[in-house]
Amino acid sequence: MNVILLQDVNKLGKKGDVVKVNDGYARNFILPKKLGLEATEKNLKDLAVQKAEEEKRQQEIYQEAVVLGDELKKKTVKLSIKGGEGGKTFGSITAKEIAQGLQEQTGIEIDKKKLVLADAIKNAGSYKVGVKLHPKVTVDLKVDVELT
Repeated sequence: MNVILLQDVNKLGKKGDVVKVNDGYARNFILPKKLGLEATEKNLKDLAVQKAEEEKRQQEIYQEAVVLGDELKKKTVKLSIKGGEGGKTFGSITAKEIAQGLQEQTGIEIDKKKLVLADAIKNAGSYKVGVKLHPKVTVDLKVDVELT
């Protein structure tokens, strides 16, 4: 029996896959637990429509990420860090502070988890911080750090 999976099933397939399983396994496990549907013509057409809608939605998300990326490339976030004699700093600039600074200075809200920092910024200067907006879209945001 062919079954359309509604959820990921371990060692069988992922959501949306059409898999061939034994009739008993389908009737006694997959169908009662709502893990899948029988692969009838109607259900296969519905699956094709759902996949097309999901593809369209993912394309829109990608386009939004590209537009936001182009906007972020033009922006510079200016932050300050406390420092002592000889340029020695106290503390560091983290992804959370960069995200807050971006929000306050430009009004663009980015989740701190999307900022790619190898290490916390501990010195004054100009840095490029990666922003992962989409699996296919990563841009560099310029961050200027000055001592106070």
